[in-house]
This record gives sequence, structure tokens and C-alpha cells, in this order.
Amino acid sequence: MKKTFLLLAMLAMVFAINTSYAQNEEVDVMEAEQVNPEDLPDDTTTTVEEDETVTEVVEAEEATPERKGTQIIKKFFIDGGGFMFPVLFCLILGLAIAIEKIITLNMKAINSKKLLTKIEDHFKKNDAEGAQEVARNTRGTVASIIYQAISRRKEGIEAVEKSIVSYGSVQMGLLEKGLIWISLFIAIAPMLGFMGTVVGMIDAFDKIEQAGTISPSLVAGGIKIALLTTVGGLIVGVILQLFYNYLISKVDGIVNDMEDSSITLVDMMLEYGISEKDKQ
Repeated sequence: MKKTFLLLAMLAMVFAINTSYAQNEEVDVMEAEQVNPEDLPDDTTTTVEEDETVTEVVEAEEATPERKGTQIIKKFFIDGGGFMFPVLFCLILGLAIAIEKIITLNMKAINSKKLLTKIEDHFKKNDAEGAQEVARNTRGTVASIIYQAISRRKEGIEAVEKSIVSYGSVQMGLLEKGLIWISLFIAIAPMLGFMGTVVGMIDAFDKIEQAGTISPSLVAGGIKIALLTTVGGLIVGVILQLFYNYLISKVDGIVNDMEDSSITLVDMMLEYGISEKDKQ
């Protein structure tokens, strides 16, 4: 499943890049096809200007709702320059890993109280094999730990406790697997944005050096790139940080459930003497 999410993320990024370049080419073609009034005869200049004015007004009215949504985001993304693409890469991959991890954690979380109730019913009947089978047929991290604990019942309660601790550590590692990549993208995205800021400011000062004078229009492009890349990196960092905190809270909840269920299981095994009965 993880490979599928990563593949979809890569395809989404390629599609976004191709869409951005295609829109740029369309804009360039439309600008190239525009008629220059100076190239027309004098008697048609007035008519062309009037038609252009009406057309611009109509197009502005029709385009206004679009410009308020995705068009503005795409424009800012294109104006941000080359550093926006690695920032987008961090966002897409980070979201893919986060969504995959959310699905995985939801599958590992179960109703542990219901499972323990079924196991206790088998313990009351002195049916440890039946309790072990119930744990084996139940998905989730808690069920796996319970299965490992019951399978060691013949070795004594101390072996059961050691098995819970050892296998619990393994399960915690599996729960936290992949979170390091989200943390990496959270750190990298703002840094890429700041790097774009530095590059944009260098470009602005380079233009000032070449022109030998300071003009707002001369340095506006470099400053705009600097601001857009910074904003993009910070937005990506904030989005991924929210997902990361949610995943951490989800993992903590499963770990707490593991600990509570393990303590309850050991108490039940002592209460019903499961390990002692199997030894006799």
C-alpha cells in the first residue's frame, strides 16, 4: 500500500508540473496572437480598440470567479520560480505518507475491551487454546501482543511478562515507522522556502548591480520570488505538522491501549491460574 501511495504522489506531482507549464504556454500563445492596433489601417484602429475594450471587460467579468480560486494559487506557484517544485514535492510525498499511515493506524486500532472480554470467557472455561485462537483471528497490535503472551503461558508468568515487553517494543517501532519522513519534510520545506528567498534577493541585487540604479520595478521580481517561496515552504510545513501531531497522538493512544490491555491480561491469567493449570 505504501508503494502505491508513493507512486500516486509522484504522478500527481508530474501532473501538476505539466499543467503549470501548459498554462504558461497557452498564455504565451494568446499574447502572441493579440492584434497590435498600430499595425492596422487608421480607419480600423478605432473599431479594433472599441472591440478590445468590450472583450477585456467581458473576459474580466468571466475570469473574476476563477481568479479567486485555483487560478490564483497556480499563478503564485508559477511566479515562485524553480524552488516551488521541491516544496511541492515535499507536500505531496508528506501527505501520501501521512494518509497511508492514518489508514494503517486505524486498522491496527481495535476495541480491546471487547477482545479481553472474549478471552476472559475462555479463561473461565479453562480454555487457553480457545483464547489464543481468538487473539490470532483478531487484527490489530493489541491482539498480536495478547497472542504472543498467551502462547508463552506454559513457561510461567514471568516469561509472559517478558514476552509482552519484548514484543511490545517491536510493535511500537512498527507504529512509529514512517513518521521520521514526515518530520523530515516538515523541516526541509521551510528551509527550501528560505533558500528560494535568498536566491530571489541575490537576483534582485544582481539586477541592481547591472543597472547601476535602484528602481522598484527592477527588483520587484526577485523580491516576489523571495516572498512566495517563503510562504510556500511555511504553508507546507504547517500542513504536514498538523498531520504529524495527529499521527503522534494516534500512536500514543494505541500504545496506552497496549499497556492497559497487557496489564489486564496478566491479571486475568493470575486470577484464573492459566499458566499454572497448563503446567500440571
